[in-house]
Amino acid sequence: MGGEPRSFLKALGPGLLWAGAAVGVSHLVQSTRAGASFGLGLLAVVLAANFFKYPAFQFGPRYAAATGTSLLEGYRRQGRWALVLYGVLTVGTMFTIQAVVTLVTAALFAALVGWTASFLGFPPAFWIAGLLLGVCGALLLVGRYRWLDRINKVVVLVLTLTTFTATALVLPKVPWSTIPWLPDASAFTDLRSVAFMVALVGWMPSAFDISIWHSLWTLARREQTGHAPRVKESVLDFNVGYVGTVLLALCFVLLGAGVMYGSGETFDDRAAVFAQQVIALYTRNLGEWAAPLIGLAAGTVMFSTTLTVADGFPRALAGLAARFRGPEAPGEATTRGSVYWASLVVLGIGSLAIIGYALRGGAAFKTLVDFATSLSFLTAPALAWLNHRAIHAAEVPAEHRPSRGLTAWSVSGIVFSTAFAAWYLKVLAG
Repeated sequence: MGGEPRSFLKALGPGLLWAGAAVGVSHLVQSTRAGASFGLGLLAVVLAANFFKYPAFQFGPRYAAATGTSLLEGYRRQGRWALVLYGVLTVGTMFTIQAVVTLVTAALFAALVGWTASFLGFPPAFWIAGLLLGVCGALLLVGRYRWLDRINKVVVLVLTLTTFTATALVLPKVPWSTIPWLPDASAFTDLRSVAFMVALVGWMPSAFDISIWHSLWTLARREQTGHAPRVKESVLDFNVGYVGTVLLALCFVLLGAGVMYGSGETFDDRAAVFAQQVIALYTRNLGEWAAPLIGLAAGTVMFSTTLTVADGFPRALAGLAARFRGPEAPGEATTRGSVYWASLVVLGIGSLAIIGYALRGGAAFKTLVDFATSLSFLTAPALAWLNHRAIHAAEVPAEHRPSRGLTAWSVSGIVFSTAFAAWYLKVLAG
C-alpha cells in the first residue's frame, strides 16, 4: 500500500501542467467578463463546457499511459491526413493564442508596476511581452521539463490559494437574491451575446490542443522520473488538475459577478486599461490591501499559461514533424531538437508581431481575445473526434480503452461542440 502513493507522486505533474496552461485567459479574462456582464447567468454554460469537454482532454494522458506513445502517434496511425489536419489547425491558431496569453500577462504586469510611458512608439505591454517571451525561452532552454514542472507546481499552488481567498472575501458582496442565474432569452439570438458565449466556451477550460501537449508531458515526466505511470495514475493526475480548473472557473465568475456586475463599469478595449480596471475594481470593493493579493493571483496564473503555451506548441510541432518521418517508439519523449527550438523562435516572433499590431491600434484587445478563443471553439469538434478515434484504436489495450459510459460521454461531447458551432454559424449568418 505504501508504494502506491509514492508511485502516484512520480506520475504527478503533467495534470498540473495542463491546469497551468488551461487557467489563464479563459478564467481571468473570459470568466470574469461573464460574471461582470451576465451575473451568474452563464454559470450553466461554464459547467456544460467543462462537462462535455472532459473526455477529449482525458484521452491525452490515458493514451500516453496505455501505449507509451503520444496522441500524435495515435493520429499517425489514423492516416497521414490526420497529421495534416492537426498541423493545419495548429499553425492556424498558435500565433494568435500565444499572442493573447502573453499580452494579457504583459498588461497585468504593466498595471502592477505602474509603467505607462511608451518607448519607440510602443506601449509598455509590448516590451514586457517581449521580455516575457525571452524569459520563457531561457527557462525552457536551461531547465527543460524539470523546471517547467517545478515552476508550474509553485504557480498553481499560489494561484489556487490566492483565488480561493479572494473569492471567499467577495462572496458576501454577491446580491444572491437579485442577481440573474440565467441569461435573458434574447441572449441566445443576439449576435454579440452568442459570440461571447462561443468565445467563453472556446477556451473553457482550455483548447483541445492541450490534450496533445498533455500526452507529450506525460512521456517527458516518464523520462524524467524513470517511472512508467499506470493508466489509473495518469487519469488521477489529470483529474486533480481538471477539478481544480473547474473550481477556479467558478471562482472567477463569482469574482466578476460580486465585484463588477451592476457597477456601471465597462471594460476598455485596450489591454493595459483592461488590466488596470480588473485590479482597480477588486481593490475598490475589497480594499486597497487586496491589491497585492489580486495582483499575485492574476500575475501567477497568466505567467503559468504563457510558459506552458510557449513550450506546448513547439513540443507538439516537433513531435508532429517526427511522426511525418515515421512511427513513435514507446517511451519516446525527447522532442526538443532543432524543430522545437526553431518553432519556439518563430512562435515568439510571430506572436510579438501580432501584439505590436494590436497595441498600435490595429485590433481591440477584447476583439483579439474573442477571435483567438472563437478559433479554438470552431476547431474543437475535429480534435475531439481525432482523440476519440485514437483512444478506441487497436493499439490501445482493451482494458485501457474507455468504458461504454465514457465512450458515450465522449460522443455527446463531440455532438455538443458540433451543435454549438453550427448554432453560432447560423446566428452569424443572420
